[in-house]
Amino acid sequence: MQKTRIICTIGPATESYEMLRKMYDAGMNIVRLNMSHGTHESHAKVIKHIKTLNKKVPFPIPLLLDTQGPEIRTGDLPLDLNIQQGTIVSISARGPLDVEESSIHINYADLIEAVNVGDKITVDNGLINFEVLEKKGRLMRCRVLDGGVLKSKRHVNLPGIRVNLPAITQKDEKDIAFGLAADVDFIALSFVREVNDIRQLKQLMGHKAGKVKIIAKIEDQEGVRNLEDIIQESDGIMVARGDLGAEINLEDLPNVQRRIVRLCAEYGKRVIVATHLLESMIHNPIPTRAEVTDVANAVYEEVDAVMLSGETTVGKYPLKCVEHLRKISIRTEAIPGLQFAKQLKRTTDKQQLAIAAVQLAEDLHAKGIVVITRRGIMADFVSNCRPFFTNIYAFTNGSQSRRTMTLNRGVYPFRIDFSSDPEKTLQTAFRILKERAAFQTRDKVVIISDVLAQQRIDSIQIRAIP
Repeated sequence: MQKTRIICTIGPATESYEMLRKMYDAGMNIVRLNMSHGTHESHAKVIKHIKTLNKKVPFPIPLLLDTQGPEIRTGDLPLDLNIQQGTIVSISARGPLDVEESSIHINYADLIEAVNVGDKITVDNGLINFEVLEKKGRLMRCRVLDGGVLKSKRHVNLPGIRVNLPAITQKDEKDIAFGLAADVDFIALSFVREVNDIRQLKQLMGHKAGKVKIIAKIEDQEGVRNLEDIIQESDGIMVARGDLGAEINLEDLPNVQRRIVRLCAEYGKRVIVATHLLESMIHNPIPTRAEVTDVANAVYEEVDAVMLSGETTVGKYPLKCVEHLRKISIRTEAIPGLQFAKQLKRTTDKQQLAIAAVQLAEDLHAKGIVVITRRGIMADFVSNCRPFFTNIYAFTNGSQSRRTMTLNRGVYPFRIDFSSDPEKTLQTAFRILKERAAFQTRDKVVIISDVLAQQRIDSIQIRAIP
């Protein structure tokens, strides 16, 4: 596996067992279930396929459930509407069906009150844009800034406007309950605006909070403003560039992405870069040069994962997309990245111990860093340090801990039974490394653990593979 993990959204193009197996062989590490599309029944089939596949592959494929969130969309149209630049149209928040050719419905009851004259309304990820000219009762007159073909139920953004919608909708609650019952490993919460959104999700998750990891999706200006608090409350962040790019000035997006990645590195949290990585490959067999550079820049920033959306749900070349991501990642990982981890906050003794173990392994040119961990916490600490030369091999006795560690950059997770005799546990780990990770006798490793002694004492060892 490459250090940078590949997350694939599953849809009609990839939902069969055979295709999922091919995607794994091509380099897919994590499966995303997008609850904005599909049904519980269709997602349940994918989950069943993944659980079957996980019994046959070297490393398990975790499941990430991505909530729809409080989305605003245009209404149903009897026919696609061709909107010309410069024309004046009416936008309303009235009924579910638009019957007037010049009237567009948006399903947000507070729309008229929320926007002001001069504000911008963005539709379909910025492809169609309006400027508000006048408000009259339940109607607005708007000028078309950027025209195009408007289809039914297109996504709407209101840049800079505080949307009066719940952080977790009723649909989200049902989807989250479905995911928890199906033992998903991550929940990505859409449109996280403040830290209380994460706390609300944790309360909803009950006893599974802490076991199922929470990824906060940053998608608007308010989320960016509250970024540090959100990072500290979450297990990780997704740079959701689709909505984020519509909510902030597009030219600011690269700087916001870099700030998010840097802060996640400082706080030791997972970070995913998503949306439009290989968008042209929905239709074309090779990516553009700009897309290759964009992916390489994310890897160069040392993110934990990059994520594909439409490319692997409805695209014509899903396997080629994964193959390109893997090749770009491996080639880019061969040179030192931006090393934001040098600013990692060292607030705990365990993090200090992990830093020492990584430095020792890098200085000794050790073949690997072996982490013995129950819940994956020590693997988090070691991955936070972003070792360049040395891979991280984590051993746990928990299946879910093994799956969640897959998101950690550079971590290769294994499940073994722990013995009451610490040396037997280590010998089992050494045997696995020789059988499944191409280790040889006398290869040097640095071991870090807090479970290799009855007193749970943190320790670092230098050992040679027997």
